[in-house]
Amino acid sequence: MSLTDFIQAAAIYAVIWWLVLFAVLPWGVRSQGEMGQTVPGTEDGAPVRPLLLRKVIATTIAAAVIYLAVHWLLYYSGMTLDDIPFFPKFEPVR
Repeated sequence: MSLTDFIQAAAIYAVIWWLVLFAVLPWGVRSQGEMGQTVPGTEDGAPVRPLLLRKVIATTIAAAVIYLAVHWLLYYSGMTLDDIPFFPKFEPVR
């Protein structure tokens, strides 16, 4: 594995990790308003216990699984990005 391949893999993993983090952040959040423990000077929607370490661990595991699936799909299955239909091909109107 060359340095360029490693940097490319790290960049793809970082993008997947951040996307998964934003999906995981709302899991299990209880606001101060829901718990009835609003601290003066804070918003009612502020979390009581955000459990960030658990969310970072869950994000890392989920991102690794997703990255491995993407890596297998692009490098070992024979499928390329050209095979994925991002946009339909429109024919000109005559």
